[in-house]
Amino acid sequence: MPANIEIYTRPGCGYCSAAKALLTRKNATFIEYDAGIDPTARPKMLARANGGTTFPQIFIDDFHVGGCDDLYALDQAGRLDPLLAGNKA
Repeated sequence: MPANIEIYTRPGCGYCSAAKALLTRKNATFIEYDAGIDPTARPKMLARANGGTTFPQIFIDDFHVGGCDDLYALDQAGRLDPLLAGNKA
């Protein structure tokens, strides 16, 4: 069963675009919470991200991946595909 992927973004964020592009290339479906549209998104992100304040913040099955660089690092280490497939971190 595919993973539940959530990404908190903000308008004009290049890192957000890069993270979404990687997930799209992986054919991963994700839920996006845009802080520019939804004023409750940022406080929710802050509560979930254990102090992570930068955008994006990415969660895969409630595992806090972190930001864009963290997502790409998981991919380079060969750990992203198993997470996207629903395997635990």
